[in-house]
Amino acid sequence: MTRFALVGAGSRAGMFIRALTSDHADVAQLVALADTNPARPAVYKKRFDLDIPVYDAADFTEMLQRERVDVVLVTTVDRYHEKYLVAAMEAGCDAITEKPMTTDVASCRRILETSRRTGRKVRVTFNYRYNPLHEAVKRELQEIGEIGSVHFEWLLDVRHGADYFRRWHREKENSGGLLVHKAGHHFDLVNWWLDDAPETVFAAGRLFFYGEQGRRHGYARDYERAHGAAAAEGDPFALRMADEPTMRELYLEAEEHDGYLRDRNVFAPGVTIEDDMAVLVKYARGASMSYHLTAYAPWEGYRVMFNGSRGRLELEVVETDHVAPSAAAGVKGEPGSLSNAEQGWRRLLIRPFWAPPREIEVDGYSRQGHGGADVRMLADLLRPDAPVDPLGRTANAVDGARALLTGLAANESLASGQAVRVQDLLELD
Repeated sequence: MTRFALVGAGSRAGMFIRALTSDHADVAQLVALADTNPARPAVYKKRFDLDIPVYDAADFTEMLQRERVDVVLVTTVDRYHEKYLVAAMEAGCDAITEKPMTTDVASCRRILETSRRTGRKVRVTFNYRYNPLHEAVKRELQEIGEIGSVHFEWLLDVRHGADYFRRWHREKENSGGLLVHKAGHHFDLVNWWLDDAPETVFAAGRLFFYGEQGRRHGYARDYERAHGAAAAEGDPFALRMADEPTMRELYLEAEEHDGYLRDRNVFAPGVTIEDDMAVLVKYARGASMSYHLTAYAPWEGYRVMFNGSRGRLELEVVETDHVAPSAAAGVKGEPGSLSNAEQGWRRLLIRPFWAPPREIEVDGYSRQGHGGADVRMLADLLRPDAPVDPLGRTANAVDGARALLTGLAANESLASGQAVRVQDLLELD
């Protein structure tokens, strides 16, 4: 029985706790929780009827020793991932961390060096690798020969995209910005699909829609946070935490302990991340990628196209074709946040030379849990008896570093206006 402990009891922690206490309880045991805020672990203890100790995050190392922990799950604010990953490895534990692995070059180097020195493993939860559609892309790419170029566009709608500007993600020092926190998923997918590594990165981007730009576009209202603010009434960008049990218990009722506000005005001052970003990446074996991330779109989904020596592969996914007014004040993925009026669809197409296009049917896709990826990823990460994976979906620390360094190089290019060589940031073995 593998003994797990979790640090960082925010909303993402629930997925891991549920899996450890249900589907994988025959091989895995959750033995402790840690957080800087005592209210959030208490929510999970009550919700899952857990009889386990809760530690202040300051006592993390003591927790690992006292509870004889084998594997640590890190689901904290991004900037603190490295702190707990390094401490876990130094204590003889393996670790599983939410993406991104960390948020800067120095902490990335410390994680890699500690893993090499201690022999402990770090795995990164790049769940999009486990999406049945993305697995199909991996299998089918051979049909179009050698890959010359990739075009990748990702759209976050004005419900999901807006949520990054309400919470700690809006400050780049916490999250690395969306090119690290969100696009890291997408950069990892391309690294995995191509079995390649980024070499040179150029980026352009800005804060166009959120923050104080909202006044220019006519959306801004004068309030700091939505809860209790008369000015937030009727604002489609205001989060209604009191109306959703998870948000209310984990954040609204936990504010008294640390003052963290989960429902800040997305158009208030203080936003230091971008919401519109274009990136050009050259890979080590010669392929290039043009990538664009938009965080204020009317619909949510993505398009990725591969141009190859024997044809073209196209994936288009519409997760929601619009944001329904009844769902605008919620959070994507939370119960009740999706309206029945919202529609989604997906298509995977191969366009060979000299022949009509051919659609690939994909089984197992779900609108829940990142296309059904979360359930598959958890089985791979939490079970010691997980079968050998021919697609190599499990992401290790080097995979985490490659995705991170693409985003960090893009951030540096935003600041300098110049192309950035990834190895100038950090050389990977």
